[in-house]
Amino acid sequence: MMKLSGTIILVTFLFLGYPKDVQGRRRSLNHKYLQGNNTDEAAALRFLVDYDKKASVVCNFVMSSQWNYNTNITDVNRQQMQEAQLEYAKFQKEVWKLATSFAWKNFRDSSIRRQFKVLSVLGRAALEDDKLSELQKLLGEMRDSYAQTKICDYKIEKPKRSDCNLPLEPDLTRIMSKSRDFDELLFTWKAWHDASGQPIREKFNRYVELSNEAASLNGFKDHGDYWRSAYDTPDFEEQLENLWYSLRPLYHQLHAYVRRKLVQEYGEDKIDPAGPIPAHLLGNMWAQSWTNILDLTLPFPEKQSIDVTEAMMAQGYTPSRIFKMADDFFASLGMKSVPEDFWEKSMLWKPEDRDVVCHASAWDFCDRGDFRIKQCTEVTMEDFVTAHHEMGHIQYYLQYVDQPLVFREGANPGFHEAVGDAISLSVITPSHLRQVGLLNKAEDDYENDMNFLFTMGMEKIAFMPFGYLLDKWRWKVFSGEISSERLNEAWWDYRIKYQGISPPVNRTEENFDAGAKYHVPSNIPYIRYFVSFVLQFQLHQAMCDAAGYEGPLYKCDVYKSKEAGRLLSSVLALGSAKPSPEAIRILTNGRTTKMDAAPILEYFEPLMRWLEEENAESPLGWRGENGADVKTSIGVLITIVLPIISRFILE
Repeated sequence: MMKLSGTIILVTFLFLGYPKDVQGRRRSLNHKYLQGNNTDEAAALRFLVDYDKKASVVCNFVMSSQWNYNTNITDVNRQQMQEAQLEYAKFQKEVWKLATSFAWKNFRDSSIRRQFKVLSVLGRAALEDDKLSELQKLLGEMRDSYAQTKICDYKIEKPKRSDCNLPLEPDLTRIMSKSRDFDELLFTWKAWHDASGQPIREKFNRYVELSNEAASLNGFKDHGDYWRSAYDTPDFEEQLENLWYSLRPLYHQLHAYVRRKLVQEYGEDKIDPAGPIPAHLLGNMWAQSWTNILDLTLPFPEKQSIDVTEAMMAQGYTPSRIFKMADDFFASLGMKSVPEDFWEKSMLWKPEDRDVVCHASAWDFCDRGDFRIKQCTEVTMEDFVTAHHEMGHIQYYLQYVDQPLVFREGANPGFHEAVGDAISLSVITPSHLRQVGLLNKAEDDYENDMNFLFTMGMEKIAFMPFGYLLDKWRWKVFSGEISSERLNEAWWDYRIKYQGISPPVNRTEENFDAGAKYHVPSNIPYIRYFVSFVLQFQLHQAMCDAAGYEGPLYKCDVYKSKEAGRLLSSVLALGSAKPSPEAIRILTNGRTTKMDAAPILEYFEPLMRWLEEENAESPLGWRGENGADVKTSIGVLITIVLPIISRFILE
């Protein structure tokens, strides 16, 4: 492994041969996409070639330090990761000085102009060294706090500290998905949100201040403006709003049906039949996916389930086998297989001897050959689908491997998330599961179709408002429209307004419930997932068309279609060399350059008709959707919360 001192040497070596006045120049910030006076385009090209070689080595070193920490959480690894990040920031500053010395906006070559546009944004490295160090430390502390949070066991009446050792993965996730005990779910939800979110609130406020300062130094209005710039779409927020309002009627129907089923399970004293749904009852810590409560909601429960977890267990599936099947799917399209050392270097299951960050992720080590996945895989259908998602990232890395480092990104962040999910739309079809031996022959009839579409809706449609609101909330925090004094109030305003989800107990500004979601303490933008859920259906429709498929979109499986693989490869190979509207134009054969909700609505059209019939006598929407106050039931607070709180008392 490269040592830290090597990074410093690289920073020095990179700039040998350039004029001293450029090396020592301090350029002013506070302007977006800066340029200088050097009009020598040939020299600019030499600089880019030089940068690509050196930056790839530095990037590899930084990624290695982050991998070491994420797969072995220790103080030493955290310190080394933070030191590597600070050295990378120094490297970025030197690159920025040189890049902004060129008058790149007038260069003839559009590719050169686009590369310089990226390099002209310094990012958080624009901060003074002491503030940059403070920001890196804050981010590390917030990530550590989240990764190491554990709570007490509900089943132990008076727990000792040694009994408070349940992490989110897999223990709390399993409880939230499997338990139907109202009190246990409430205890688990509250304990996790208190323990993970509350301790980082003040750190988050300071992180917002420093991130906004860095964004301002780069010429952006705030950190949210900086994040949105990755989409190359001037009307991005308007497009998002239009997409949400196109999808909202379908979400309303799904919400009304699920609420009615939950009322039947838990009673009207626990759930308002015309109100938002309490956040702890939907099978997921953040109520972003509802598939774990299919046992309470499936339209035709007597029909065969498409959950193939039991079949996987019976056939002796392992994490490695799951990922090999995902790799095989891409290979069947004529696309690339992962390198052999992927299987040696990846972390595909949770080690027992150390703490790790379990959140699934795919890694590109910037050397055109080292690609890895980190996932605490369990043998379940959910992780089977997640594996295809993560392998979609790896396939993107493999496809744009020949692009310059600057362009080795998705066309936009949502594209990167959409690829594996688009493949998963084929993988989870009953026809495909039968083809790979995971599903016995099932009847191809209306009731099975509704069960399948409903299951997909509980994953895809249920997610959409959460995917939209999380960054909508953060953008307002970054802009100052949501003050630091009302972070939690505004969070729940958004959860109620868009998602129809309410806190199961009263929450105050002492709490910080947004911080209980991994992406908030980890500084990871989230709107990419909303975008990806739209784009994946556009990708799916385009690949099905390329494959010559005719029939309902939800039954399409592009497995073994070389034509679909060629289309997908043509888009992925671009990386970010073209703006994302151009990638959409190529994908759709020129039909549009915009994100489009039509394919997702086409996919779920039969489900929409069925839900409309089922909900004919039920209220749609919920109290508080248009801004009215929604209070947690006092009866629930008195009879449920107080006994549960007593369980936190430690001996």
